[in-house]
Amino acid sequence: MRLLRVRADAFLCKFEPQMDPRRHVLQMDRRSDFTSYLPTFAIAKDSKLMFKGHGMLAPFTAGWQSNDVHPLGSYVYDINGNKYLDSLAGLWCTALGGSEPRLVKAATDQLNKLPFYHSFWNRTTKPTLDLADDLLSMFTASKMGKAFFTNSGSEANDSHMLCSLRRVATIDTIYVALTVIRHSHLQRITKNCFTLCYVKLVWYYNNALGRPNKKKFIARSKAYHGSTLISASLTGLPALHQKFDLPAPFVLHTDCPHYWRFHLPGETEEEFATRLAKNLEDLILKEGPETIAAFIAEPVMGAGGVIPPPKTYFDKVQAVVKKYDILFIVDEVITAFGRLGTMFGSDMYNIKPDLVTLAKALSSAYVPIGATLVSPEIAAVVDSQSNKLGSFAHGFTYSGHPVACAVAIEALKIYRERNIPDHVKQIAPRFQEGTKAFAGSPIVGEIRGVGLILGTEFANNKSRDDPFPAEWGVGAIFGQECQKRGMLVRVAGDSIMMSPPLTMTPGEVDENNSSLSGGNNAPERTLFLMRGMAKHSFTERW
Repeated sequence: MRLLRVRADAFLCKFEPQMDPRRHVLQMDRRSDFTSYLPTFAIAKDSKLMFKGHGMLAPFTAGWQSNDVHPLGSYVYDINGNKYLDSLAGLWCTALGGSEPRLVKAATDQLNKLPFYHSFWNRTTKPTLDLADDLLSMFTASKMGKAFFTNSGSEANDSHMLCSLRRVATIDTIYVALTVIRHSHLQRITKNCFTLCYVKLVWYYNNALGRPNKKKFIARSKAYHGSTLISASLTGLPALHQKFDLPAPFVLHTDCPHYWRFHLPGETEEEFATRLAKNLEDLILKEGPETIAAFIAEPVMGAGGVIPPPKTYFDKVQAVVKKYDILFIVDEVITAFGRLGTMFGSDMYNIKPDLVTLAKALSSAYVPIGATLVSPEIAAVVDSQSNKLGSFAHGFTYSGHPVACAVAIEALKIYRERNIPDHVKQIAPRFQEGTKAFAGSPIVGEIRGVGLILGTEFANNKSRDDPFPAEWGVGAIFGQECQKRGMLVRVAGDSIMMSPPLTMTPGEVDENNSSLSGGNNAPERTLFLMRGMAKHSFTERW
């Protein structure tokens, strides 16, 4: 099929000489539906774009890296000066754009004042305590009692597992001595640390309550919670499990709440949500409620394809979790600070969590930082248990780093002062409706999203049951066409995803929609040729 694609491009070039037949030859193996692709022609076209033989083992990558060197607002420039609208905000994270001077100043001011001090042994810094107070006051979906700082979402999610075993004390001012996390690879600072924190905390909490059998976690198929051993186990994407001997045996997965793809014939969204809640309860009963520590969910699934749930899904799921005394962890790494048009995703879906994961937009990704928020009840149990043992033996060198906290404090000020959630509400209809304008395309199966996050899934004849052959790389073709038009999107299999900076202007939204519309034409034309060539066995004749 890959050969077929190349030949289809060669055929097109007879009529359109400006089209490079190499542009759709993918350097990466498409077996992973998680990673975006880079056309191999970039290497030959300009060697400055690639660093062959570089010393970096790059995350989620096969092949060479392109080099993006200069951000400006919602745009990024590569080493050759090409300008791109960054419609993924880096990795769902540069919520305030790539050149916010107030965040740079906050970092440099703190570097000049106190570049580092730890939060161990009843010591910490003022920015660390101030940020904890800010976060606890901002999150109002349910009362939170303590903040635990990490460097990424994965570490924070891991730490939640600890809490299932033990609860952290409610203190008026929050000592972040509990929260230090090793500085992991700079390119994955948004989720890995969180999972480590959640998992350990949940276990610690349950052990303190005399429930040592409550060790299992339930996550969802197609979810993404990070790439550490535990967070990758919670993640419901096969690419993060294959050849890593994952998921861990204490992690279970239940249904993905994607109505378009998984509903039964004639089933309404309400009935679909009811069925998924029933399936979750059946799984809990099968395993034994006394063995289930926590359930974890993103308000809107991100890397799994941008999947908003049915309206009543979380109401039904929370009722099941509460019935069996299972902690609810909400992963707000992508949805927090205005992404959906509310300050937190929990506000939109009436989620009342016991623990919350934050990262990415917390500092607009200018410096690595994440946070785990825990309820007063969990805080009290953890504090009591740690007093008995003499310490809460969990923490990392860079947790609550003063520079990261100073930048995050300034980011939170900007979200409030500029009323970013309200701004998102105002421009979201333009963003969503402009993209959905080409929903009638015969190769578009579904366009879905909320606020400033959106996913487009391609399907043959618009049918969920008739996917394109994986070898055709439909999503990659579309992503390359968008890049040619000066826009970067996330590609995952036969889907593309967007999550632009929250500061996006109406003009930038129009540019985004125009690039998407233009990017859709070439894939339609190429796929039409591919279909015809496959049907008539052109491969054998060439």
